[in-house]
Amino acid sequence: MLPDREMYSAFGRHQNKSGSKPIPVVIIVKPEIPGHHFWLSALTAKLPAEPNLSGNGPSGICLSYLLSGYTPYFKRHSLHPHPILQSKLEEAADVSILDQDLEYLSEGLEGRSNSPVALLFDTLLRPDTDFGVSAESVLTWKHETDRAIPHLVLGKNPPGGAWHSIEGSMITLSRGEWMGLPDLQFKDWLKQKKRGLRNHRATAEDIAQYYQHYVMKKGLQKNFRCGTVVNSVRKVSAKSISNHAQEDLQKSDSLWNFSEGSMEVFQVDGFVKTVRGDKEPFTVYAENVVLATGTYDSPTWLRVKGENLSYVHHQLSALEEAVKNNSIGITSDPVLIVGAGLTAADAILFAHHCSIPVIHVFRRRVSDPGLIFNQLPKMMYPEYHKVHQMMKEQSAACAGPYECYVSLPEHNVLSFGKDKKCILQDKNGCQKAYKISMALVLTGSNPNLSFLPNNGIDLAMDSDQLVNPKRNPIDIDPFTYECTQEKGLYALGPLAGDNFVRFVQGGALAAAGSLLRKANKNPP
Repeated sequence: MLPDREMYSAFGRHQNKSGSKPIPVVIIVKPEIPGHHFWLSALTAKLPAEPNLSGNGPSGICLSYLLSGYTPYFKRHSLHPHPILQSKLEEAADVSILDQDLEYLSEGLEGRSNSPVALLFDTLLRPDTDFGVSAESVLTWKHETDRAIPHLVLGKNPPGGAWHSIEGSMITLSRGEWMGLPDLQFKDWLKQKKRGLRNHRATAEDIAQYYQHYVMKKGLQKNFRCGTVVNSVRKVSAKSISNHAQEDLQKSDSLWNFSEGSMEVFQVDGFVKTVRGDKEPFTVYAENVVLATGTYDSPTWLRVKGENLSYVHHQLSALEEAVKNNSIGITSDPVLIVGAGLTAADAILFAHHCSIPVIHVFRRRVSDPGLIFNQLPKMMYPEYHKVHQMMKEQSAACAGPYECYVSLPEHNVLSFGKDKKCILQDKNGCQKAYKISMALVLTGSNPNLSFLPNNGIDLAMDSDQLVNPKRNPIDIDPFTYECTQEKGLYALGPLAGDNFVRFVQGGALAAAGSLLRKANKNPP
């Protein structure tokens, strides 16, 4: 990555006030608004200037790799276990996967994602991986520099995004080999470090280091600008930008086809944090924008009385910090943990390890098939099944073998009091007050899209509701990942409903193919 001073000079060449050219591609990974954190991913401009990519998580890294000229082809003489797909691949073995009909190739594929392109790219990279098979990829990669689209990746964190914010010893939910990116297997990198997987899973620290290594190994670092924050993305008429920039648009040998009279571009505003801590503003223009902002930006609130009190928190790190500072311990009043997902389970495991008493509240029945614990293989996730067992065996009505833990299924929080008393209500409407030391509301999170007009609501499947990765993702074309409501805007990863690293890469493949076609970089 470039030093701060050099990085800012790169932005200075593209600032609106300086009369510079718009950038071909921008990926926004993590813009920031006071009190909030969120991810942005890719913007693509019409001009032959450097493109910008903001989004340095796995989605942004994979897209940067594909836009840098790295091109996947079917590996000759390889055999895919899916015979119909094998036949399709053999029909056009000399044509890059990026240039083929992704809808045709992905037809009939089934798996753990609802995205046909995600399933396609995953099975090409990791054939039959869901069956525990470690088959070789059927892809080979060529670096075709003439097909590269210049771009910048803008992000607050180092390459790897949110993985740098997760406690390093935390274990991934997915198998370690599913965390890898194209043409550099995670397990091979791990062997070089003389480390191994733990029950087939990796630590967050290893994943973060691997993503940084990947960017360096593939020569992508020249595209990354860390320490940058994007706080606004909006569409503007070409007439509204500076005269010098308009001249560049009209006179340059543009990568993009456009009509001078009707052209609109995206204006991306933000700032760069310098070595001295100053915030240097920047403005860049782009014709296409790819959003890869993830989901961990804005924790879900219960919206009950007292939830804004200082002892009520919405992140697991608050519990870790409280233990570290000795503000809670074995003799403290119980910690209230609200939620029945994996983050809540992590909090319970941490508290249990520290012998801190816990009251665990969640709305569902323990036997609800929709509960994540009922969907995980016991052998692969023993720690989460231990939590599930505690939830079943240690209710308030029936004492069990686990000390310092009480499970309250089918309960809701009604209010938090200033005296640290929490009012809970069961399914029959009965209410009870509990004295607690702190509360952790861990019921999920939503992306913070406040940098977009109307918080991005107009882009969602249901335009009357906030964007939610599971219930209301951004409405995209499944084979290009371009937003149906805003041409030129793309969405990757959880914003598009792809919630696992192994599947977000398919979105990058689809978006890269679309951007290459727009830039006339696809061979006939």
